[in-house]
Amino acid sequence: MNSEENPKGETPKSENPKGEEPEAVAPSAGRSEPDRGDPDRPEQPEQGQAEPAQPKAEQQTGRQRLVAVLWPPRVNRAQLIVAVLLFVLGLGLAIQVSSTSDNSALRGARQEDLVRILDELDNRTQRLADEKQRLETQRTELESSSDQAEEARKQTRQKEQQLGILAGTVAAQGPGITLTVEDPSGTVESDMLLDAIQELRAAGAEAIQVNDIRVVADTHFTGTGGEIEVDGKKITAPYRFKVIGRPQDLEPALNIPGGVVQTLEKEQATARVERSQKIVVDALRPAKRPDYARSSAQ
Repeated sequence: MNSEENPKGETPKSENPKGEEPEAVAPSAGRSEPDRGDPDRPEQPEQGQAEPAQPKAEQQTGRQRLVAVLWPPRVNRAQLIVAVLLFVLGLGLAIQVSSTSDNSALRGARQEDLVRILDELDNRTQRLADEKQRLETQRTELESSSDQAEEARKQTRQKEQQLGILAGTVAAQGPGITLTVEDPSGTVESDMLLDAIQELRAAGAEAIQVNDIRVVADTHFTGTGGEIEVDGKKITAPYRFKVIGRPQDLEPALNIPGGVVQTLEKEQATARVERSQKIVVDALRPAKRPDYARSSAQ
């Protein structure tokens, strides 16, 4: 210590006997001696020490913090590629689900309707098999007949009759059905009658007549309700279809769910189907000689 208290009040003697003033000691570099004369002044942090964070005047809500994190987006190349792949995958799944969940008429069909449709498909398969067998039989007869020329002429006449029936130049009769369409409100359109023709052809109809007009391969329907024309000739309700074919195939084809009969009933029309063992199709079409086409057979 530089000085000690004197209990007798005497002035302490200086340790420097020569009366020289003591040398001042320089403070260390980088350090400052704290001012202890003002106790009310808050302590200053030392140099290099971070100041304590001041509390914000307003605290952010959770939504504001979420927006601050998500916006603006920070997307790099890898994240962009992953996003594009996920989008393509989601689009493919959506298309697949849409294609498998379409509102098909068969989806809500009853069990007996589905059985009838399957029977119709089986009948079509059987008809094709029978046609194949018939053609094979004709080939065998031609190959084994002693008079091949006579057998060929016989089959040619049969083929001519068949083609005449299909072309509408020859009258035909046989088992089939009669479809009668009543249209009191005039709401039946020409395309509905055309749909009936297509369904009957798909079910194996061999000859069709609408009112007094023979339906052939190039038959067309035009006009709107109450003003329908077939091949340019006007027809009026009731529309009567006479169809030759297998009744067990023709009738179910018209009565399938969402088929011709249900479509006509939605338009306030009525459709009645009757089976018969003898249907006569006697409306004829004039035979037309082609102008340019000729047979290629030698």
